[in-house]
Amino acid sequence: MVTQYEISGTTAKGIAASVERGVAEGALAPGAALPPVRRLADDLGVSPGTVATAYKELRARGIVVTRGRGGTVVAPAPAVATRRPPKVPDGLRDLAGGHPDPALLPSLVPPSRLSPGARSHRSAPRLARLEDAVRDWLGADGVPVEHVTFAHGALDLIGRVLTVELRPGDSVAMEDPGYHHLLDLVTALGLRMVPVAVDDEGMRPESLRTALGAGVRAVVFSPRAQNPYGGSYSAARRDALAGLLRDAADVLVVENDHASEVADAVLHTVTGAGVARWVHVRTVSKFLGTDLRWAAAACDPVTLARHDGRLLLTSGWVSHLLQETVLGLMTDADTQALVARAREAYALRRTTLAAELAERGIASHAASGMNLWVPVRDESAVVNGLRSYGWWVAAGARFRLASAPGVRITAADLEPAEAARLASDFAAVLGESEATYGG
Repeated sequence: MVTQYEISGTTAKGIAASVERGVAEGALAPGAALPPVRRLADDLGVSPGTVATAYKELRARGIVVTRGRGGTVVAPAPAVATRRPPKVPDGLRDLAGGHPDPALLPSLVPPSRLSPGARSHRSAPRLARLEDAVRDWLGADGVPVEHVTFAHGALDLIGRVLTVELRPGDSVAMEDPGYHHLLDLVTALGLRMVPVAVDDEGMRPESLRTALGAGVRAVVFSPRAQNPYGGSYSAARRDALAGLLRDAADVLVVENDHASEVADAVLHTVTGAGVARWVHVRTVSKFLGTDLRWAAAACDPVTLARHDGRLLLTSGWVSHLLQETVLGLMTDADTQALVARAREAYALRRTTLAAELAERGIASHAASGMNLWVPVRDESAVVNGLRSYGWWVAAGARFRLASAPGVRITAADLEPAEAARLASDFAAVLGESEATYGG
């Protein structure tokens, strides 16, 4: 529906400024439709080309988006809090956070020798020894490692590569359901999300094909321990997706292997399968510590140059003190043994809960990682019902774009002995919901 705001201007610059003013003042709300090009041109007494140029400038700046036959509309407001989890009520068992078990994380002991204080590290931003360790780490899983770089966490790196590669208004193929912080980030960058359905093997090829046909400029996915669904690529699924991505040479492929060492699944990466533009990202927060804001990436040479160029203009480099800490933990035998125990524990806890739910007729998705996705009809009824039994799980709404409802349960610190009680309480809640709302 066309708003009552009256757009003015006789030049493309003036028309664009008028629309932007209306957006800033709230007269043009997110989703408000702008007049068709020819109609606005007639109203203002200018050529259609002038209006088209104004709309093009507004799209490039992320102020409006074009939705095909839906016309040009004001872009959605950047997400800053809409998908953030609510505070955990006092006295509840928190299974909503998605965090690792603190008992399975190593002690963080910084190196005793701090980096010299008064010199710049811009000429050598990465420790050579850590680069070598990263190449061994990623290369062992079949990721090409000729070009590697570091960042302050996976979201920091993904946000940077999307910023240098895409312009506001461009579209990105995103997993649905997907990681809520990534969904927030993409929206806040002024990019449009195109949902891609997932299953127990990750992104579904037919859904990705549709997104590529819609003109997405980037694809973001997790090859294993997909959050929240838990999907993990099989070799066949990897090959099917890689075949589609090879034919989309101008699309940036972002592979977010966030759980890596504790994913309890083999990595089937698309990065060595002939994809032209790609980056494989790994963080250590799930197995070395949530406060270690460090990530490594391997990528094609163009992506490397663009990412590192922007990094040098902002923070300059990742702290060498942080790099030394990561290197020490990655090469410590006791830490490696602890990570192996964590991987086994997370797999046992997740599969035990899945089995207990299945015994009570409750389907779940939990192929890998720390979480289970449980489809439900009414998220609020389940979350509130489990709250009455002392459990706190995550409503699926903040993970979803167009997919069906569900709840996410983090089983990282849920001991097997607790799984039966949770599953029984879940079944009771579903029974109460059916009694209230019908079967």
